[in-house]
Formats: sequence, C-alpha cells, structure tokens
Amino acid sequence: MRHPDPAGRGTPGDGLQGDPGRYALGELYAWLDRHVNLEAIESGRAGRSALPTLERIRALLAATGEPQKSYPVVQVTGTNGTGSSARLTTELLAEQGLSVGTYTSPHLERLNERIAYGGAPISDGELAGLLQVLRESERFALGSGQLELAPTWFELVTAAALRYFSDVAVDVAVLEVGLGGRYDATNAVDAAVAVLTNVDLDHTEILGSTRPEIAAEKAGIIKAGSIVCCGEDDPEIAEIILAEARSVGAEAVWMRNVDFACDANRVAVGGRLLDLRTPRASYDEVYLPLHGAHQGENAAIALAAAEAFFGSPLEREVVEAALGRVRIPGRLEVVARRPLVVLDGAHNRAGAEALGLAVAEDFAGIESVHLVIGCLRGRQPAELLEALGDLPVCFVHACPPPSPRALPAEAVAAAAKDRGWPARVHEGVGEALEAAHGAAGPRDLVLVTGSLYVVGAARRAARRLTSPPS
Repeated sequence: MRHPDPAGRGTPGDGLQGDPGRYALGELYAWLDRHVNLEAIESGRAGRSALPTLERIRALLAATGEPQKSYPVVQVTGTNGTGSSARLTTELLAEQGLSVGTYTSPHLERLNERIAYGGAPISDGELAGLLQVLRESERFALGSGQLELAPTWFELVTAAALRYFSDVAVDVAVLEVGLGGRYDATNAVDAAVAVLTNVDLDHTEILGSTRPEIAAEKAGIIKAGSIVCCGEDDPEIAEIILAEARSVGAEAVWMRNVDFACDANRVAVGGRLLDLRTPRASYDEVYLPLHGAHQGENAAIALAAAEAFFGSPLEREVVEAALGRVRIPGRLEVVARRPLVVLDGAHNRAGAEALGLAVAEDFAGIESVHLVIGCLRGRQPAELLEALGDLPVCFVHACPPPSPRALPAEAVAAAAKDRGWPARVHEGVGEALEAAHGAAGPRDLVLVTGSLYVVGAARRAARRLTSPPS
C-alpha cells in the first residue's frame, strides 16, 4: 500500500532505534516502497521475490541481532477472524499485567497501525528509526552475501515489528500471519501458542485450490512444544492440524467445541453477551462490545490462547475487563448514526456471509441498505454480493479501492445489476460514501465493505459526516 504524504505525521527524532534524523520519514517510505509488495501487485508479477521462503526474513533478522528470540510469541493464522482474534488476545494478556506488542496487517489508514505496543501504534519517530536500521542492515546483508535477493516489503515491515518489540522489551508479542503460515515472514519465530481460527478458500493462487491444501500451509506455524488452539472443527481439517502437531512435537492441541467454545451468543446493546468455556474454566454472560456472532467465536479462541499462554485460567474480572474494552476498527464498526454507517472489511465469501448474518441480526431494525463496495482483482464481486444473503439492499455504490490491484468499479456494478440491484459507478470511495449517505433515510443503513482498502478510505471520508456515533 502506498503511503500518504508524511507531512503532519510528526517529526522523526523521538525513536529508540538508530538516528531517526538521518533520513526523512518520506525518504524511508520511498525506500520501503521500492521493494516487492504482494499487497499491491499480483504474485505472478513479482518474480523470484514472491517464491515461498523464510530465508530472506531469517537473514534480515540475523543482521539485526535475532530480536525475535528475546520474547515469547502467540501467533495467529486462519482465513477469517485473525485480526480480531489477535486484538482480543492482546487485551486478555495485557489485562493480566503483561506488556504486549501486537503486529497485524493490513493497516487501514497508516502503516504505524500494524506495529503496536500497549495498544498504541508505533510513533513516526520510532518507525523512522527502525526503517533506517533495516535499510542499513539490508545493505550489509546483500553486500556480505547473507541475502541473495532483496527482502519484500512485508518482510521488512515484519522485521521492523520484531525488532521494535525487542527494543521496548515486551513480555509477549501477538503476531497475525500475513498470508498462509508456513512461509509467511512471521513464521521466523517459534510461537509458544499457535492459533488457527478457521480454514476457507482464499488466496488459492498461492496457498492451494482446496481447503486441505490451505490447512496444511496454515498448520506450518505449529512448532515443537507449542500449544495449538484450533477453531476449525471440520474433521478433515482437524486431522491435518493434528498430524502436523504430532509431526513437530507440539505439546497439545485444543479444538473448538471440544476443549473450548462459545456456548451461548446473544445480541446485546452495542455488542454480544457470551457464555465462554476453556479447558479449565467457564465464563457466563460476558459482554463483548463488538457486533456479529462470529466475534463470539473469536473471543472463545482468544481466551483459549491466553489460558494456553499462562498455563492457567484467567480470573473472571480479568476476562470481563479485557473483553469489555475491545474496539476493532473496520470490523462492523459504527462510524455514524441517522443514517447508520457501518464499515466492515469482508473480502471473501465466508467473510461476506458472516457480515450478512451480523447485519440481519445486530441491526434488525433497519429499513434499507445502501451498499458501498469495492474489490481487489482476483475477487468475485457476484460471489460476495450473493454471500451477503437477503439484506434489503436498495442501491449499490461501486467504487475502486485505493490500490494498484483495484478491480474496476464497473465490474462490481455489473454484478450488482445482475442480482437485480440498481448500481452506480463512482471514481473513489469518498464520493461513493457521500452519495450513499446523502441518499439514505434516518432508518437506513450505509454498509461499506468488499476490501479493507475501501474501509480505510471510508474511515477517512466518514470524519466529514455530520452524525458521529453517540
């Protein structure tokens, strides 16, 4: 993802790593963006740098002092729910008194969001210092032959996160896998707890064309001595996870609906009321201020991961406090009312199905839905629209995500019209959101979805709306 002009981001100079003043932050972003970025281009156009390997990230980490070895890790992979599960796990660990570093992707508005400490994104100065160190480490590693090829954009950002967490001396890091698992840059760590939320068809051109193939890639994060928390209860997929765990010598595998579960999941004002169960404890009627029944499943696996990390159950007060303060931008996020404006980054069929169910249940009083949607190339807009179910969509505002991989908005609009929904093409997300907001009545819903790139742009545009949430 290209970055906005850094003006107004803060002056580099307050960082912990290196001398942030040597390079302007904009120059460092430009250097970073000269590397292959699979978030911005298709893997088929990336050449040898897209080949699955951990060699580049390991060489980069070796050149920066093996920072990933200085703290334990909870690693989270899966097709959907990984970002939410990572944030939920972070809150549970932090409420227990630990200092927690969190690495997630992609970001919605600023690169800083990906690397957080104590719940706060890394500062511009700290980020500038890290990028400077990595720039010089890359030059050394390439010159010495430790690196044959330059690392990718994601590998560099991952190395920055791992170095940062070492510099600030976190007690634990929670890492969300970027893509797959086995060859993802985050898998240069040996995670104490390996979390796999679920397995569905996504990124099939890279991970495989079947769910078992994808599961085998994601199971690659399991390491010797780790505890595995598996949210996928399909017997075929579960056997793949169990086989991997046995082959590498994992300590234990905890399965959803066997060892942990969300036993009850009810709509509450502003969120959900959950009954949660882990191998060692039960927690009834815990409030979670997030919309969507699927977030109850994410809370269950996050609670299991926290218990696995500590080796003991958490006190009820800890669970209530941690889950009660969770906020997850871009996941059924309410940014305005009257009309209601909700942002959700669902970008595949399973995510769109969960979104459709959540809107129908959590926002049952709405009259009509004004849909703002944009997709990346490789997505099937007709499939996403169908997966939303029977929502009362009255109009579709199609727009391109702000990404080089944007699918033309005309293709999205055509898919909507084929479904019988009137549609209009807009040049950008802001224009589409403004049109939808202007057309919506006070009891209507403006729903923004299709890509986290669309959601990020919509969050910026939504600040201009006149009805903030109460």
